Amino acid sequence: MSLGPVTRGRSMLHSPMPGVFAVDSDIDQNCSDRSFKDIVGESPALKAALTKVQRVAPTGSTVLVLGETGTGKELIARAIHNLSDRCRRPFVKLNCAAIPSDLLESELFGHEKGAFTGALTQRIGRFETAHTGTLFLDEIGDLPLSLQPKLLRVLQEREFERLGGTRTHQIDVRLVAATHRDLTEMVNRGQFRSDLYYRINVFPITVPPLRARPEDIPQLVQHFVDIYARRIGMQIDHIAKETMAAFQAYAWPGNIRELQNLVERSVILASNGELPNPLPPSDCIHVEASSGLGTFKESQRALILRALEACAWIIGGQRGAAAKLGLKRTTLITKMRYFGITRPGATFDTTWQSLSD
Repeated sequence: MSLGPVTRGRSMLHSPMPGVFAVDSDIDQNCSDRSFKDIVGESPALKAALTKVQRVAPTGSTVLVLGETGTGKELIARAIHNLSDRCRRPFVKLNCAAIPSDLLESELFGHEKGAFTGALTQRIGRFETAHTGTLFLDEIGDLPLSLQPKLLRVLQEREFERLGGTRTHQIDVRLVAATHRDLTEMVNRGQFRSDLYYRINVFPITVPPLRARPEDIPQLVQHFVDIYARRIGMQIDHIAKETMAAFQAYAWPGNIRELQNLVERSVILASNGELPNPLPPSDCIHVEASSGLGTFKESQRALILRALEACAWIIGGQRGAAAKLGLKRTTLITKMRYFGITRPGATFDTTWQSLSD
């Protein structure tokens, strides 16, 4: 598959260097020009999420971004900020899982000099830094129970005190939170306060995993190839059909982040202008390109059939077709149902009965 022009400014990935804390200082004259910067894809699943972003962004309401690790939740938060009337104000982010629990309160609310051992100077917290702007709390499911009531108070009363201080500070901050955890289940287990959950779950947006938007993979691969080829001075002119088919059939448990990293590895290993397949080698699958595979569905069905035939129709286990395709056993079975794939000589009913046993 030859590389065509790369669509810029449309990719669903985390920032290459996410960091723990950052403030956007380069405010454009027209924020909407960068509202969906770096978000790539035209799949229905992605479009549904972006439609919700456009609906909620101007309202100022609290947003809860849900999705697996590596799906691009931070970019959704940035898009919400850029489409809001706060776009020329600070965008501050904090990863709750990256800060030790005993330091998290100071990071959020700041502290006064002498508040604790080592507090030699006064420090401004993230809420104050984000005043009049947006605060993005990533992995809010990792917020300690002891801090949850304090966060709830800030959201409801729009006021707080620095650690070790007595003065009450008023703030105006929009909160966008994100998590890959099931907060409902955490509430049921007593690991997350129900009142805080209801407060942040005003407008939930679910970011689809990469396996739910395989039609976006070719465009994403081109996007990352362009970035890393330019960065290291490499020219990539060609992607083999079997390589792209393998990309589209893979389950991508690490989502966009995994795709990004594997494409970078593949660009480094490229030779003669062709992108090699960076996925784990398979000892029972040899995918051959076919000019008759005109659509993604046809190519994916053909790839699954080749894997099943090469593995003697063994589904699970280390030597089964699911492992060789990089899929879970249940995921492969679901795909087989979808494509109507049955073992030769067996009826549809007997095939699924044997798979469920």
